[in-house]
Amino acid sequence: MKFWTFVVASTVLSSSLQAQTASQCPELLDFSMRKLDSREEVRLCDAYRDKVLLVVNTASRCAFTPQYEALEKLYEEKKDDGLVILGFPSNDFGNQEPGGEDSIKKFCRLTYGVNFPMFAKVNIKGEQAHPFYKALIAAADSRPKWNFHKYLIGRDGKLIDSYWSMTKPDSPRLLKAIDKALQ
Repeated sequence: MKFWTFVVASTVLSSSLQAQTASQCPELLDFSMRKLDSREEVRLCDAYRDKVLLVVNTASRCAFTPQYEALEKLYEEKKDDGLVILGFPSNDFGNQEPGGEDSIKKFCRLTYGVNFPMFAKVNIKGEQAHPFYKALIAAADSRPKWNFHKYLIGRDGKLIDSYWSMTKPDSPRLLKAIDKALQ
């Protein structure tokens, strides 16, 4: 009888812990995303819990594309402090990301040395928008108007602010917000 009591108690405790862990996932990070040019899925909450995130919709043929260089530099400088940049290629603005994921990955690595996490090409506007982007837009009450729009998420998984495409990754305003979030 003691054995079965232990099994039942262990099962109940395990289920309770799983439910508690799932409920601790911040709503904004409760999404699974596929890595760029891969079948691997990443649950944002599990991979980036307690990190400061800069989420950027990207494109390879845009006037803002050189921001990749500054994004990579920012990532390299602050990743050990807890900053992670998440790139999401999208063809939603001006058809400036028409290529397949393999060509996007090669372009980012070979042209700009991108090492920060890049995810599968997604829609970020309209009814077709990925649910993660719908959640970002709702949290910010601001939608991207073009490529390289940025959303800053704090360690608590809550949106801090959003930044228009013209805000460069090394802009004093953005750097100040990132440094404050990293403290």
